[in-house]
Amino acid sequence: MLIPSPKWLDTGSNAWQLAAATFVALQSVPGLVVLYGGLVKKKWAINSAFMAIYAFAAVMIVWVLWAYNMAFGTQWFPFLGMPGPATAALFETGQANVPAAAAGMPPLAFPMATMTYFQFVFAAITVIILGGSLLGRMSFKAWVIFVPLWMTFIYTVGCFSIWGGGWLSALGAVDFSGGFVIHLAAATSGFVAAAMVGPRLQRDLDHFPPNSLLMALVGAGILWLGWNGFNGGDPYFANADAAAAVLNTNIATAAALLVWILIDSLAYGKPSVVGAINGMIAGLVAITPGAGYVNGYGAIIIGVCAGIIPWLALNKLQKTKLMSKVDDTLGVFSTHGVAGLMGGLLVGVLADPNMLVYIGTDKDAPGVSVTGGLHQLLLQCYAGAFIIVFNVIGTFIIMKIISIFVSLRMPESMLQIGDDAVHGEEAYALDGDGQRVAPGAPAE
Repeated sequence: MLIPSPKWLDTGSNAWQLAAATFVALQSVPGLVVLYGGLVKKKWAINSAFMAIYAFAAVMIVWVLWAYNMAFGTQWFPFLGMPGPATAALFETGQANVPAAAAGMPPLAFPMATMTYFQFVFAAITVIILGGSLLGRMSFKAWVIFVPLWMTFIYTVGCFSIWGGGWLSALGAVDFSGGFVIHLAAATSGFVAAAMVGPRLQRDLDHFPPNSLLMALVGAGILWLGWNGFNGGDPYFANADAAAAVLNTNIATAAALLVWILIDSLAYGKPSVVGAINGMIAGLVAITPGAGYVNGYGAIIIGVCAGIIPWLALNKLQKTKLMSKVDDTLGVFSTHGVAGLMGGLLVGVLADPNMLVYIGTDKDAPGVSVTGGLHQLLLQCYAGAFIIVFNVIGTFIIMKIISIFVSLRMPESMLQIGDDAVHGEEAYALDGDGQRVAPGAPAE
C-alpha cells in the first residue's frame, strides 16, 4: 500500500513553510531587485538590480554545497556547524532537524528540503540588503567574489551562533526572525565594505534622484507582504504563534511608516515617498527579532520607536561630518542596522511570556516563550555586540583579500557612464520603434 508521505510530515506545516519561503524569495526577486532599480539614479538601475539577482543565484549554490550545514548542521565549533552538502536524496526527503538546537523545539514536521530552501531565502536576502550600501560604484567582479566568501565565512557564523544551536543560543539570546542574524549583520558589513570601496562620484553624491518611484513602491510593497513569510515562517509550524507574528509584523510596520511620514512632514514641510519606504523598512526590520515574542501593544511600541530612532539615525547621525565620510548609498546602516539592533534589544524589554512559540504539556506547560527583563536585555546586548564585532573584522579581512586580486571599485570611466559601460545595457534605452539608442545619440 502506497502512502503520500511519512507519518512525521504534517502537510499543513509543510505547505506553510514552502509558501513562507516563497514569500521571502519574492522579497529578493523581484522585491529588492525592483526596489534598488527604482531608487537609484537612472544610470545605475541595471547594475543595482543585477547585483541583487546575481547574489540570489550565487547564494543558492553556496548554500546547498556547504553553507547550509555550516549554519544549521552538526556542531563543529561553538559558533559553526560542520560544512557539507545538502543535496543527497535521503537528506532532502528525510525529516528536518537542527541537531544542535533540537532539544529546544518539537520534532519538525516537514522534510530537510523545505528547511534548506526556507533558510536559503533568508541567507540570500541578507547579502542583497548588504549590497544596498555599495550601489553606484562597487566593481561587479569584486561583488561576484565577495558574495560567496561573505556567505561562507561571515553569515554562517552568526546564523549558527543564534539559530543553529550555537553558543549565543545556549546562553539564551533570541532573534525570532533575523534582526541580528540578518539585518544587523548586513548593515554592519555593508558599512565596512562601503568605507573600503569609497564613495560614489561627487556628482552622484550631490544629485542622485530615484529614476522610478513607482517601481520603487512596487518593490516596497512586495517587501512588506513578503515579510509575512519572513516572520510568519519562523515558528516552523503553521501554529498560533505564526499567525501572531504575521499580525505583529503588519502592526509595527504600519505604525513606523505613519510616524516616519509625520516626522518628515514636521521636519521638511511635506511627506516623502522615499521617507515612507524607509519608514516601512525600519518597521519591518525592528519587529523582526521579536515578532513572535511580543504582543500587539509591544508591536505598536516597536513600530513607533522604529519611526523615530532610525529616522534620527538616517537624517541626523549619518549626515554628521564623521558618519558622512562613509557613503552608504541607501542608508542601510539606519534602516536595517539601527532598526535591527533596536528591535533586538527591545525584545529584552517587551517580550511577553504569554506569547507561546510552542505549547507545553504536563510538567512543561505552558510552553516555550521569552520573558522581558534585565537578564534577557543583557543577553540581547551580548548577541548584538558579537554580530557587530565579528562582521566588522570579518568583512574587513575579506575585502582586503579581494582587493589583492581585483579592484574593489569601478574605474573612473565606468563611474562616469554607469550601466552601459558595466553591462552594455541601459534601463530605458529604447526609442519609439523599440530600437536601442546608442549612449549620447538622439532618438530618430
